[in-house]
Amino acid sequence: MVWIFVLLIFAIASKNPKKRKRYLVFVLILFFFFANTFIVGKVMNAYEADYPEIQHYDVGIVLGGFSGLNKRNNEIAFGWSSDRLFQAIALYKKGEINKILLSSGNANLINKQVKEADLAIKYLKLIGIPDSAILIENQSRNTIENAKYSLALIEKNNPGAKILVVTSAWHIQRAKLIFDRQAKRKIEYYPTNFAENTDFELGDLIIPNAAALETWELLFKEWIGLVVDRVRA
Repeated sequence: MVWIFVLLIFAIASKNPKKRKRYLVFVLILFFFFANTFIVGKVMNAYEADYPEIQHYDVGIVLGGFSGLNKRNNEIAFGWSSDRLFQAIALYKKGEINKILLSSGNANLINKQVKEADLAIKYLKLIGIPDSAILIENQSRNTIENAKYSLALIEKNNPGAKILVVTSAWHIQRAKLIFDRQAKRKIEYYPTNFAENTDFELGDLIIPNAAALETWELLFKEWIGLVVDRVRA
């Protein structure tokens, strides 16, 4: 939207009719491309990870960013990525992971008192997950620290553990890059809360949708993060 807005300003400010027309045409092209659900859906489908061949794992690491604090009742408030936690619970209930490791501290620069993992562990206990099945890492502020602290905790408690990382499908490429760099063993990754559907209708191809802009924003953030993390290697 910023790019489109800047081009519109150029179009309005331009005194050359040909340049003004070119700017306006470019604005329309940009708007159609980035507001097109079909285009961004296909790009996201190609970027998101597929399901692994499920085996049995000792620990399922749930990456944070799926919840916050509901200040009205001081309880957990689930966000868009909460499927990360719910899928990990389902995997535990099906006997496919032995323990759930909650990996998330607080990335807030001002209020660091509320730790996401502390909120989530209360919820797990509330729904009947036993203490023996829960591990907690509440110091990490990003994916790099998720990997660093979680792997250290597992190495301390169960050095030979088979690990499954549970995170959003669009986040797995970054998570895999970071965890594989730090791990001493093979790790599998389980995708959750896919950002786009795999089926599309005619309207997705021809009708602009504001939601497509949000998906592009998510993709750009992930791509920039992936580039930065590769440079850090």
